Amino acid sequence: MPKLLMSDGSRVGTAYVNPDPRVLGEIEGIVQCPCQYQIRNKDGERQPIYDVAFIADGAQLAVTAGPEVLIYDTADGNLVRSLRGHKDGVLCLAALRNGFVSGGADKQVVIWSSKLEGVLKYSHTDTIQSVSCNAVGGHILSCTASDFGIWSPEQKNVTKYKVPSRICASSWAPDGQHFALGLFNGSISIRNKLGDERAKIERGNSAIWTLAWNPSRSSNGDVLAVGDWDQKLAFYDLNGRQVGKERALGFDPCSVSFSENGEYLVLAGQDRKATLWTSDGIRLGLICERDNWIWSSKAQLKQNCVAIGCHDGTVAVYKIAFNTVHGLHNDRYAYRENMTDVVIQHLTTDQRARIRCRDYVKKIAVYKERLAVQLGDKIIVYELFNDGASDVHYRIKDKIHKTLECNLLVVTSKHIVLCLDKKLQCYNVAGEKEREWNLDALVRYIKVIGGPRGKEGLLVGLKNGQVFQIFINNAFPIPLIKQTASIRCLDLSLTRRKLAVVDENNTCLVYDVKTKQLLYQEPDASSVAWNSELEDILCYSGNNTLSIKAGNFPPHQQKMQGFVVGFTGSRIFCLHVYAMTTVDVPQSASLVKYVEKADYDAAYKVACLGVTETDWRKLGLGALEALRLDVAEKAFARLRDLHVMTLIRNIRRMQAEGKNDLEYFMAEVYACTKRYHEAAKLYKRSGHPQKAIEMFTDLNMWEYATQIAQQTNSAQSQHDRNDPMAAAKYMKAIDILGPAGAMDELIGIVQLERCLQLFRKNAQYAYAIETLTKIGRFEQLLELHIELLHWDEAFRLKLHLPYARWLAMNDRFLEAQETYRKAGYREEAVHVLEQLRENAVIEQRYDDVAYYYWLSAREHLDLLPDNLSFEELNREQKRCLQNFHQTYRLSEVYYAYYHISEYVEQPFTMHQPETLFNMARFTLHYLNHNQPVLGISKVTVLYALTKLCRTLEAFKLGRDIYEKLQLMCIPAEWQETIEVGSLTIRSKPMRDKDTLQPICYQCSALNPLLSSKGDHCTNCLEPFVHSFYSFLSLPVVRFEVDRDITHDEASRLIAMDPPASANKRRKQMIQKLHDGSDSDSSGGLAGSKPSSALSRDDPFTRQLAALQRGSATTYSPVKVGRKVLMAMDSPIVLIRQWDKKCVPPEYYRVMVSDVPIRLCNECRHFFLEEEWVDQVLTHGHCPFCRHKPSSMEF
Repeated sequence: MPKLLMSDGSRVGTAYVNPDPRVLGEIEGIVQCPCQYQIRNKDGERQPIYDVAFIADGAQLAVTAGPEVLIYDTADGNLVRSLRGHKDGVLCLAALRNGFVSGGADKQVVIWSSKLEGVLKYSHTDTIQSVSCNAVGGHILSCTASDFGIWSPEQKNVTKYKVPSRICASSWAPDGQHFALGLFNGSISIRNKLGDERAKIERGNSAIWTLAWNPSRSSNGDVLAVGDWDQKLAFYDLNGRQVGKERALGFDPCSVSFSENGEYLVLAGQDRKATLWTSDGIRLGLICERDNWIWSSKAQLKQNCVAIGCHDGTVAVYKIAFNTVHGLHNDRYAYRENMTDVVIQHLTTDQRARIRCRDYVKKIAVYKERLAVQLGDKIIVYELFNDGASDVHYRIKDKIHKTLECNLLVVTSKHIVLCLDKKLQCYNVAGEKEREWNLDALVRYIKVIGGPRGKEGLLVGLKNGQVFQIFINNAFPIPLIKQTASIRCLDLSLTRRKLAVVDENNTCLVYDVKTKQLLYQEPDASSVAWNSELEDILCYSGNNTLSIKAGNFPPHQQKMQGFVVGFTGSRIFCLHVYAMTTVDVPQSASLVKYVEKADYDAAYKVACLGVTETDWRKLGLGALEALRLDVAEKAFARLRDLHVMTLIRNIRRMQAEGKNDLEYFMAEVYACTKRYHEAAKLYKRSGHPQKAIEMFTDLNMWEYATQIAQQTNSAQSQHDRNDPMAAAKYMKAIDILGPAGAMDELIGIVQLERCLQLFRKNAQYAYAIETLTKIGRFEQLLELHIELLHWDEAFRLKLHLPYARWLAMNDRFLEAQETYRKAGYREEAVHVLEQLRENAVIEQRYDDVAYYYWLSAREHLDLLPDNLSFEELNREQKRCLQNFHQTYRLSEVYYAYYHISEYVEQPFTMHQPETLFNMARFTLHYLNHNQPVLGISKVTVLYALTKLCRTLEAFKLGRDIYEKLQLMCIPAEWQETIEVGSLTIRSKPMRDKDTLQPICYQCSALNPLLSSKGDHCTNCLEPFVHSFYSFLSLPVVRFEVDRDITHDEASRLIAMDPPASANKRRKQMIQKLHDGSDSDSSGGLAGSKPSSALSRDDPFTRQLAALQRGSATTYSPVKVGRKVLMAMDSPIVLIRQWDKKCVPPEYYRVMVSDVPIRLCNECRHFFLEEEWVDQVLTHGHCPFCRHKPSSMEF
């Protein structure tokens, strides 16, 4: 039985391997058959092979052999079946999805099934010259010398069409709607599947012997490759226009065939050769050369196979293995793509650039700023266009116009090195050979290890196990080690003290370069790489496992496919098949081993490569407990833990002062690391029990604080340490301060028991109550209140305090906070709110955060006295007032941000775009002029604004915000949206919609949407007052009364009826409004301009008109006197007051009288009345403070 002989490809990777002598020189990985098989007939005559076709997804090969069709198994070359369906020679074949079709000199077309059975036959009046199949619709095109027919699987009939000349070749386009015919008269006819001609191409008088459509669409659409017997190769599109330029072949082409992916085509013909070309007509090299014409060649690159059929009866299949031609230096990787392009990739930034060489790329080498590319007849040396570390754009520096044979190419800053078997040749960039090294065995591996420019070193591994170091400027190789097994991979450590070798036994061996001593070895390694930033860490791969070894510790392993080729920091570069990938590996395992060994210097170096915050804390705590303060300080500096860094600096200061009490230092460390009981023991042992009591007191661990206070007598402790003088001084301090009445100093003494006795003896009951509260003795506190006849306090303590604690234990925190308030424990109430705020921020419940901040503001306000002015407050009360203003303002910001975050995160929102737009502007104004707020993302606000700007046509503001976002760290899921938006918004007009711009109701100035002066008028600095639902700017102007006017007098003057003349003018103006005589609108609040509801004769309006604006640097409200107050109507004056003398009332004048405004009696926020009423009726409470108004408030 005849057998089809096949050849296997060999693959050459990064390390150079001794080549198989059967590999052809022009294309790597294609092996010539060691012998050929000729198909003969029964008379022994050779049968010309006119056509071959891969069928059954490439598992079988159909071959024409006289009147038979031979089916071979492409896996083993055995003949599967001989098919006899024709009475004369079979001339053409075409693969179907389920079978194939054949046409012959007997004028018959036979359709064969996937089971190799004939299922249909139809005939023509002439010899069948060509058949082709439509891969989309299943149509079959059969061509003869006078006509062509189209068989349709739907109609089961053949429609035939006449042609003026013999058809030599045919091919269906990949869309299944068109096909091309190559005629003997030199023309090409492009037709649709109905047979109508779409385009006709005249190429002269030479026969169009072969053509084929590219199965993959390019930028030019569908492309047709045409080979004619004018010895040219040309390309055309579907409309008959030529694509690119013609290629002169120098022989008559008989067959052109594309690979399935359309990247390559195989060309064969009268020159007895099969050659590989790119899809755009660049010759790559020779596949094979036979003894006779090659009539047919078919590519099946799913299995990397090319089949050829020759005139002398030879059939052969070649396996092609495209090598990975690439180069790597640090994080700069270059590789070949499409056989003619070089792609440079920066592995860290993933930036890429492409160099189109338009020639077959044989070798690539990279070193620092240099890139060398070997083509067919020259070597091109490139240099970086810029000096940037992440730049990947190169330009040509030099060309060496020589055909140089090599197995591996290496480039340095001023030279290139070629490796050929046992020989290394060094050329300068001018093409002059400067040096040559002849070694004892085949070179298996070579790598540039750096050095001065023009004096770089090479690491060379040989097949006989020798490793040499070669310097470019030195003619003598330096032997490093000699072992018995052949070298597969090499690498030197960062300081060049250690050499890692992988031999052919897959063993990784590490040597000391200086002593030549074997330090250790590891099995199952195929490649190895040292870390380029740390001396003692290497990684190696093998058996789909990545191993990372630090020092002499056991390796840490994880699953990984491919070969390790580089190791930088915490990134490992891995080559898998044809793709280079970056694997980020945490160094946690290595760090833990170094910490356990107490090698904190090495652990810190490992941590710098890249570890988690948990690992940094583990290192810092370990170093701190070992009192390695230098390492601990650097670790906690990374974490920005100011508390621990302060502790470290205190210990350093004490050491500098000569206080080297190790037990006390360790106690401080344990307290900092939350090992409280161990810290307490060391505090007592070091003679500082008071520190233990303070620690447990701060933690509210009253039981332990009391236990230590009872067990430890400070005087006895001092006596045990042989320091009776210190003990005497300690007790004397209490005895002196107590009788002297210095209670402020006495409260600081740690012996609270004795202090308590002295406080009660001296009738300092306030200090006694504070002491009992601190140590948690509420029973004694209750007895003290009863003794002092403080019945209200006693009842509150007896009832409210235990109930508040029970509520807190059962997660009813708001009720607990209110109960603490009723019990008079304001600090506890504030503390509960602080905890609720922090938890709500973590859980991103920003509406609750706003509410808790409002409650906190109210608590701070309640702590202030009612009848004291600001100047009369003490320091603690002023701080409380400051906290009130701060928490009140933050409650507003969180309230607005809640709706913005909901708009970004949720698909639907209840608010109109204008409302969200105003909220985002309000929040952004605050963030731009204040410290960052916990939990509020400025990026989220800006991102929301970009979407709203496009919706509301605020294109100028949107463009500015896009530019700001480009400078920020953006979430990955928003990156593409922002980049596309920043480009598309440039097509919009550079302006904002006029109606969006806020108007100042004091000076009538239009303001930009985003102001550098914050939420204030840019002209007069008047702050905008917002409705706290829609956040529209309300038509109000703030004013102050003269200093000699009290609030009560001002309220009385405003409540008085205005003078008759003013009242008459005002009524006339209001009547005009109702008649519609003044209906201008503005961009602030939808309605009227500030002057639309007010007469110019109004005293307040005249005073506003007379103000000098534009020169002020700070804002001060308008001051009015008694006459102006008397002229005001009380309905258009709003007063915000907090019933505290230290918080002066704020007066606001409504400038548009027909816009009703409501002031919430609880939170003192302004609302448009219809918005406020709607929200209260819908939800039952104020939208901001959740206060439920009574029926009297409507």
